[in-house]
Amino acid sequence: MSSTFLGMPATPPRSPYGTGNLRGDRKFPAAAHDDLGNEQLRRNLGKATHTIRAKRLDVTGELPDWEELRDAGSAIKTDTMNRLPELLEELERKVTERGGTVHWARDGGEANEIVARLIQETGSKEVIKVKSMATQEIGLNEHLESIGITPYETDLAELIVQLAHDKPSHILVPAIHRNRDEIREIFLKEIPGVDPSLDNVPAHLAAAARAYLREKFMTTKVAVSGANFGIAETGTLSVVESEGNGRMCLTLPDTLITVMGIEKVLPRYQDLEVFLQLLPRSSTGERMNPYTSMWTGVTPGDGPQTFHLVLLDNGRTAALADRIGREALNCIRCSACLNVCPVYERAGGHAYGSTYPGPIGAVLTPQLAGMHAAKDDPNSSLPYASSLCGACFDACPVKIDIPSLLVELRHQHTEQSGTTAEKLAMKAAAGVMKSPKLFTAAQKASGLGRVIAGRDGKISHLPPPFNGWSDSRDTPAPPKETFRSWLASAEGAAMMRAAADEHTQNQQQEEEK
Repeated sequence: MSSTFLGMPATPPRSPYGTGNLRGDRKFPAAAHDDLGNEQLRRNLGKATHTIRAKRLDVTGELPDWEELRDAGSAIKTDTMNRLPELLEELERKVTERGGTVHWARDGGEANEIVARLIQETGSKEVIKVKSMATQEIGLNEHLESIGITPYETDLAELIVQLAHDKPSHILVPAIHRNRDEIREIFLKEIPGVDPSLDNVPAHLAAAARAYLREKFMTTKVAVSGANFGIAETGTLSVVESEGNGRMCLTLPDTLITVMGIEKVLPRYQDLEVFLQLLPRSSTGERMNPYTSMWTGVTPGDGPQTFHLVLLDNGRTAALADRIGREALNCIRCSACLNVCPVYERAGGHAYGSTYPGPIGAVLTPQLAGMHAAKDDPNSSLPYASSLCGACFDACPVKIDIPSLLVELRHQHTEQSGTTAEKLAMKAAAGVMKSPKLFTAAQKASGLGRVIAGRDGKISHLPPPFNGWSDSRDTPAPPKETFRSWLASAEGAAMMRAAADEHTQNQQQEEEK
């Protein structure tokens, strides 16, 4: 018998299991264990994150109102999430009024089908792409390739990842795990006609990529982009980037298709004043983005003459329905939390198994795709991929309390996991602690733990089901004498009497004064 009846509010769907790039093949601890053994990866990550951190601190420290800007960004995003449906409808209306066409996609599969159909209608077999987390999330490139359409990434880092048949490992710098020697080898192997004498000088590598892409910019008739912001008030879309490739994709082709997560909408054009200060300083450590492109619908004779906006849900409404977890939708994809996270710096982005790595990914991915879509779902380990040090909260430009969200997701995971060995152990412990006799007996029995302790007085290995604890931390060996037994001894009683006498004397002295 169904437990659902007409009128009952239903839980919004998550991103469908087995689609897109929101779930890895292995849980985080196993994947991170392998990546920790890659010394080159750790050197690359350490150097890059330290450099970006230092630049960010310099440019945020020079603003006397930086904290007020963060407060404003947080308030605007919170207001947006509180009235998201009406803002999206306003955005659709404004885009349509300016000659664009708006499509709604419930999940990544629908979005892929919409984009593929729109490209096929143009007759093109190739598309150029602006760096887009949303299209990576839904696996658009893989879908297009499966139906005979070739996508070309034009962002340098995304191009490196694509040519290497690799996956991004960072929100802002997808190829952060690669060094210049590796990039040279990739270009020599994958770029047709590249100079065989190409060296590893960054300027020369960039020139080789530029020569390869320039032909694509000039001949490809369709472009696909994401969007950093969509303005409900005017129907304006915005992309910010550092290389100029985005500007080429957004202006040269005849047809532009933009895939935007529904949480990227902002209420007013004026709100950009806040976010165009927060985003570059938090992401690249720059005062402003070198290229800020904005377009509103279609302008006759200028830029693409056909514009489509695909509004992507793919689990975002499910996240919005979570009273606490919805805060993760405030994210503006700056990657500041990754650059300060000690876990990300050591494990790298691939260990998270998702398009969204690092602290925000550990929160956002389970929100979008769920944690219990299959037995031993890899996403169930992501909320635990954190030391809860709080550095991510301090760095977030819109003040997302990521540590608290991680704790909440851990709670949700525990509640949804059913009966586990840990739950049974906690239930048994609660029963023992409620009974003074049982608690005393347990304390005496715990003394046996000294037998398995090492010379340093710590227990490094516990039997199942407690081995999960000892795998990541040492446990001090139980003392030879518990506090309760000491208190009941003659020595304990004498010391307590002496302390009571001293307290009485002190009181008398105070009264005499």
